[in-house]
Amino acid sequence: MALTVFLSSLFGLMLLGMPIAFALMLTGVALMVHLDFFDAQLVAQNMLSGADNYPLMAVPFFILAGELMNAGGISQRIINLAVSLVGHIRGGLGFVTIGASVMLASLSGSAIADTAALATLLIPMMRDHGYPVPRSAGLIASGGIIAPIIPPSMPFIIFGVTTNTSISSLFMAGIVPGLMMGTGLVLAWMWVVRGMEVKLQPKASWGERKGALLEGLWALLLPVIIIGGLRGGIFTPTEAAVVAAVYSLFVALFIYRQVAVKDLMPLFVQAARTTSTVMFLCAAALVSSYMVTLADLPQQMNEMLAPLMGHPKILMAAIALLLLAVGTVMDLTPTILVLGPVLTPLAVSAGIDPTYFGVMFVLIGTLGLIHPPVCTVLNVVCGVARISLESATRGIWPFLLTYLVLTALLIAVPEIVTAPLHMFR
Repeated sequence: MALTVFLSSLFGLMLLGMPIAFALMLTGVALMVHLDFFDAQLVAQNMLSGADNYPLMAVPFFILAGELMNAGGISQRIINLAVSLVGHIRGGLGFVTIGASVMLASLSGSAIADTAALATLLIPMMRDHGYPVPRSAGLIASGGIIAPIIPPSMPFIIFGVTTNTSISSLFMAGIVPGLMMGTGLVLAWMWVVRGMEVKLQPKASWGERKGALLEGLWALLLPVIIIGGLRGGIFTPTEAAVVAAVYSLFVALFIYRQVAVKDLMPLFVQAARTTSTVMFLCAAALVSSYMVTLADLPQQMNEMLAPLMGHPKILMAAIALLLLAVGTVMDLTPTILVLGPVLTPLAVSAGIDPTYFGVMFVLIGTLGLIHPPVCTVLNVVCGVARISLESATRGIWPFLLTYLVLTALLIAVPEIVTAPLHMFR
């Protein structure tokens, strides 16, 4: 009965158009009433605890780092470097998009920020060179969702805090799947670009490539610093976020000099607004998460899925289908906050590695960012490209299909994710 109350309250409130944060909080209240121990003070305490969490301090700093990277010219130089290397080959701007997506993913960890930067810079270039805009938009959106998988990743931070999973392990385990996503896009684009008649970029000279590399070197050093620092035990993921923000500020102000001191306040305000949205979601989610634990919903789901508990891969496939369905109506962060605490104990009790499960949870959840009707990332590209969502949806299907095949592969062979992690330990 508690599971019915939880699901009906949450989805009922969402159907009424209530913001997801308030829906999460009131779902927790509904469970309290159902269990007959409503206490307003308990609601307030859980909301405070949800936001007062040390690892979550990484969120505002990574958001600020992303704002500084886009405003400070770091994103532009990453794209310039990719154009100088592969822009001249057939379909080159598509390969530029993929390469820049992977490199930017290792800098910001935000799908929306990376997608907005890529779309703003690359959509006009691809349109001028004869690339079909819907297909270009689909590729850019598909590249943008690599950001939550390659570290640093804000969804991994939120998942780790919500489910008590090691954030450093999630970061390390996300590298290989993230690179596989980029490789999959390369193969899909090679197939897609065969029938296109497009203009080629002029081939850059070795001097121009060297100049682009030197210009982009400061940007390329950031992921090396973050990953090296995490693996070397020099700093925690939270401290890595501070390093990323300070480094981005230094580069934007003193190296590329595209941001002046007077420009900082609007960037700080925008980062604060985004942070407040995420943090309020986390605060409200702890109310429902606390009640999910007290109502013993994981155990109830465990009993429902008992026939699958002895078959981890089949269970993972069933959870993947659930997450794909949920992704059609819910954004990634709420999906993590709502289902992470419920499904993680279930997966662990079935013998699934919690780090592997976290990577797969976020990877599958990101697909909801590019398939309708929610498709936050795809909507960003549509806005920049000024095309309809219907057109962009037609353009994205080869890349979405590639990701689904990759997901099936990682479910069938979980060692792809876990083996590199064990090597580092």
